[in-house]
Amino acid sequence: METLANLEAFVRSAQTGSFSEAGRRLGLTAAALSRNVAVLERNLGVRLFHRSTRKLTLTEAGERFLVSIDSNLEALQAAISVASTDSSEPAGVLKLSMSPTIGVRYVLPLLPEFLARYPHIRPEWHFENRPVDLIAEGYDAAIGGGFDLTPGFVSRTLAPLHLVVVTTPEYMKGRKPLADPSQLAALDAVVIRSPGTGRIRSWMLRNRKTGIEVPAVLNQTVVLNDPDAMAEAVRLGFGVALVGMLAVLPALERGELIRLLPDWYADGGSISIYYASRSLMSAKTRVFVDLVVNTFKSQRLDVALSADRPKRSGGG
Repeated sequence: METLANLEAFVRSAQTGSFSEAGRRLGLTAAALSRNVAVLERNLGVRLFHRSTRKLTLTEAGERFLVSIDSNLEALQAAISVASTDSSEPAGVLKLSMSPTIGVRYVLPLLPEFLARYPHIRPEWHFENRPVDLIAEGYDAAIGGGFDLTPGFVSRTLAPLHLVVVTTPEYMKGRKPLADPSQLAALDAVVIRSPGTGRIRSWMLRNRKTGIEVPAVLNQTVVLNDPDAMAEAVRLGFGVALVGMLAVLPALERGELIRLLPDWYADGGSISIYYASRSLMSAKTRVFVDLVVNTFKSQRLDVALSADRPKRSGGG
């Protein structure tokens, strides 16, 4: 009977198309993965991969073998995961991707309590404004908003991703309050360039009372690529910006920034934590996901980050 290590080496190498990528996910060297697959091929008496210097591709026999064992391998791994969870504490490297805004402000403060409770987990946290491929890049989980998830991933909503128009009280001195979104075009604006598309992001503003939507037309004065940088640029007096509540909530609460057009906001979807599989979730990932979800719920951050309700504002 083949060992689980040989079968897992084959499946992960087939999924990633690379011994190096598969090894990174499994914590093994590419050479070790290649040896395991070679042993499996020798025992089966068939070649499972076409090998080249650039990539691996399945042979016809490899494709048939992958279909026949893939789901069975996951079931076996799930059984092992359940058994190990019952017998040991959560442990291992927890590789996480999250936006700097949500990560530094809301997730990083959870780390001392988390590590005190689970000392055998070693965090490897990446702060980045991009959607990641959990499988190919070896992440256990990711936190972000406005991403289109690949089928098969599981996501749990943490809070709405709402964007609001903000500026400083000083910028609005001597200016008339805004009556409707069309008047935004007369003001200087800080806008964001999408790192994914390279284009300036455009949004529809929604009226929270009527549901009417109109395009947000902004006078592009300063172009940045990070929400926190946008909020800081506005605070420095560069005009207005349509930016997520995540980035501006503390400044709004301190009165450093004010909302314009408080009945209007842009809906960017939701902020979620997502991972590859609910049934195969490791113990380290499960306890972390539970902590984040419970924290957002207990602190009512879903309410605090919602723009779909009356807010104190100035200048409009």
